[in-house]
Amino acid sequence: MDNTRKKELQSQYTQREVIGGVYIVRNTRNNKILLDSSTDINGSKNRFEFAQKTGSCVNPKLQKDWAVYGHDQFVLEVLDELKKGETQTQEEFRTDISLLKEIWHEKLSNEDLY
Repeated sequence: MDNTRKKELQSQYTQREVIGGVYIVRNTRNNKILLDSSTDINGSKNRFEFAQKTGSCVNPKLQKDWAVYGHDQFVLEVLDELKKGETQTQEEFRTDISLLKEIWHEKLSNEDLY
C-alpha cells in the first residue's frame, strides 16, 4: 500500500462519525440486565455478536448465567445513542457517555441488575 493510500485511509478514519451510547445485555431467561456504555456503540455490538458466535462471555458479571443458560439466551439492546461533536475531545465525549449511563441507571433502578 502506498503512502498516498495510507494517508487517505487515515483521513477517512479520523473524519468518520463516532457514535457512543448506553446499552443493556438482557438475560432472556431471568430478565436480569447488565447496564453498560461505550464511546463506540457499534464496536460493542460487534464484540457481543462475536461473543455469541464463539460462546465466549462478554462480561465477567454475566459469566455464571452465561454458562448456565447459554450464550443464546442473551440479547444486546441499545437504550440511547450520542454522536460525538466535531470539536468535542475524547475525554469530553467519554464524560457525556458516563452521564448518560448514570441517567439510565436511575431509570432502571427497579430492574434486576447484574
